Amino acid sequence: MKSKIINTTSIFVSLTLLFLAACTPGGDKNAGALSGNLAERSYVAPGEHDEFYAFISGGFSGQLAVYGLPSGRLFKVIPVFSTDAEKAYGYNEETKAMLNTSFGFVPWGDSHHPDISQTNGVLDGRWVFINENNTPRIAKIDLTTFETTEIIEIPNSAGNHSSSFVTENTEYVVAGTRFSVPVPQRDMPINEYKGNFKGALSFIKVAPEDGEMNIEFQILMPGFDYDLSHPGRGKSHGWFFFSTYNSEESSTLMEVNASQNDKDFIAAVNWKKAEEYIAAGKFKTVPARYAHNIYDEKTHTASTTWGKEVRVLDPAELPGLVYFLPTPKSPHGCDVDPSGEYIVGNGKLSANLTVHSFDKMLSAIEGEKFDGEAYGIPILNFEDVLAGTVVQPGLGPLHTEFDGKGNAYTTFFISSEVVKWKLGTWEVIDRKPTYYSVGHLMIPGGNSRKPFGKYVVAMNKITKDRYLPTGPEVTQSAQLYDITGEKMELLLDFPTIGEPHYAAGIPADMIKPRSRKIFKLEENEHPYAAKSERETKVTRDGNVVHVNMTMIRSHFAPDNIEGIKVGDKVYFHVTNLEQDYDVPHGISMIGANTSELLIMPGQTETFVWEPKQVGVWPFYCTDFCSALHQEMQGYVRVSDKNSNIKLSWSLDGE
Repeated sequence: MKSKIINTTSIFVSLTLLFLAACTPGGDKNAGALSGNLAERSYVAPGEHDEFYAFISGGFSGQLAVYGLPSGRLFKVIPVFSTDAEKAYGYNEETKAMLNTSFGFVPWGDSHHPDISQTNGVLDGRWVFINENNTPRIAKIDLTTFETTEIIEIPNSAGNHSSSFVTENTEYVVAGTRFSVPVPQRDMPINEYKGNFKGALSFIKVAPEDGEMNIEFQILMPGFDYDLSHPGRGKSHGWFFFSTYNSEESSTLMEVNASQNDKDFIAAVNWKKAEEYIAAGKFKTVPARYAHNIYDEKTHTASTTWGKEVRVLDPAELPGLVYFLPTPKSPHGCDVDPSGEYIVGNGKLSANLTVHSFDKMLSAIEGEKFDGEAYGIPILNFEDVLAGTVVQPGLGPLHTEFDGKGNAYTTFFISSEVVKWKLGTWEVIDRKPTYYSVGHLMIPGGNSRKPFGKYVVAMNKITKDRYLPTGPEVTQSAQLYDITGEKMELLLDFPTIGEPHYAAGIPADMIKPRSRKIFKLEENEHPYAAKSERETKVTRDGNVVHVNMTMIRSHFAPDNIEGIKVGDKVYFHVTNLEQDYDVPHGISMIGANTSELLIMPGQTETFVWEPKQVGVWPFYCTDFCSALHQEMQGYVRVSDKNSNIKLSWSLDGE
């Protein structure tokens, strides 16, 4: 086994050195340098707006970051799968439920692939969906507020990686398992993996009016690893394509044992046919416990409901549901061009790029041109579905995006470059280095019928020597290329939050008009909201105290509270009376485990304080809100637990 590993490593090193030697002798000495007017093309003057929003995943941060293009400026980190102290997400009582799972409260996730909602195959700017890899979940972010409003857990799944891509009318968001597992989960020997472990492909229905998600059905697949996916579009609408690796069904030393077969597969799933089978009752209902967390924008509070079952389809018993397209070798990316004709499978260990034809796939299915089957799923003949091959474009191909002008752009991890090639002729047109070890790339709208082919963003795994050193965890980065000409031009690189797995981009003009500007107090239905200072109060029920408080520039009401006792459990329900979107307030209470809240206009948020010492304890505003921000403060008097001091509260002594 040792010699096998050494030989594999030696081959990779030799190929890399040969490729770099071939590509760079006497090359451009200024490759990657900003020269001439390149810097001006990414410059956005003070007060001006960027042309595009880029939503870049935070990877192991669990969050989603919003950047402007072409400036590369970071605008916001949207909390999704991890607690966020800046915005009190997962800390205040209202949002804790967003992080509920069947495994309990999970405060830190692993976010990977954002995708923007579409209508007729074109981005519509309503929602962003993003997956969590470790604890399988899909989240929805509302782009009127840039807030996470829903998270649904995915049962029968592990390593929710080939997610969260949407069909071209946002009928479905998919969630494909990376790690196959026993379904249902049970105690069994790992070495009995083959034939016993399964991979679930989940199709999550999206309600067109509000985007609410529901697990419509799952397809129980053979125990391969399901890596990336993309929907069909145009002529291939109604299909979904998933790359697979580990067709060997190995469970140990995967870098060797999952790389033995010359070809793995792209799974072509006919979800329109799945709908027919569901309607005909051709499914099994299996028990499954999973959390469905929804944030109510009227009550400003999240709640969890528990799913108890899912509908499962077995492709071995349902003809026409799934077909396998052989694809060399250990494919990672699985990308569909704007026309829906070409399906690009990037085998990480292949010297070439393989492009499948949708039309040829349909002909092969009709003619039953099969090369065997895998667990009852037909395998199509490789040559019968092949559209073309891009010959030796680079080393370590991963992902492909499209500019809508007949060109494709593929990242190469080992040779650290983006390569531009022509659909149909398969010729390489251009290549540009990245710094370094690029993973995903993104063209705004590149995963749609209408890409906005002005820029490509490359997301790099390594930035050694690109930035000032900051310790052992060096920032990862994105790089911006202008792709309006025949040759790509590097304009900018900028550091990112966490690991930038993938991104989704959209013109700012498609979102800005939808951005909510006024938050009306009369729409606040939080049960403890105080919509005016007249409604503020402090009430006691045993040792539980509720404080209904308001905040406005530049005071709290009440700002003096007495009669609290050691051992009380005090709930501060604080309503921001401002209604203009850019006037949040904060509140921090000494000794509170939550520490502070950041409360948006018109909203009510809650924190819990359990005083353990007698004394007079201050609270104050933490978000600079006016010239008198420093004066925005108050006090709580805490007495001994046996004190007879009655509750009282006041503002300006009244």
